Amino acid sequence: MAVHDIIIRPIVTEQSMSIMDQKKYTFEVDVHANKVAVRQAIEKIFGVKVKEVNILNVRGKKKRYGRYEGYTKKRRKAIVTLTPDSDEIKIFED
Repeated sequence: MAVHDIIIRPIVTEQSMSIMDQKKYTFEVDVHANKVAVRQAIEKIFGVKVKEVNILNVRGKKKRYGRYEGYTKKRRKAIVTLTPDSDEIKIFED
């Protein structure tokens, strides 16, 4: 799996923006990616040093459309903590 296939997109919410001050960044990752693969992908793409990776599995929500019901796609989130001497990741370019 290529490094750009592992990291899907950054997650931009109020909570994820507030923890950026602590050098913690939240990304949506591939459902088959593990912590080691996420660490290597972040270090290669952004050129930073990763201290820790936490992964959360997000279940799909139950949705209905008329009489039909199903589930949305399941996702996987990774919260990446950078080392104190590492540079910050620029999600929004100035």
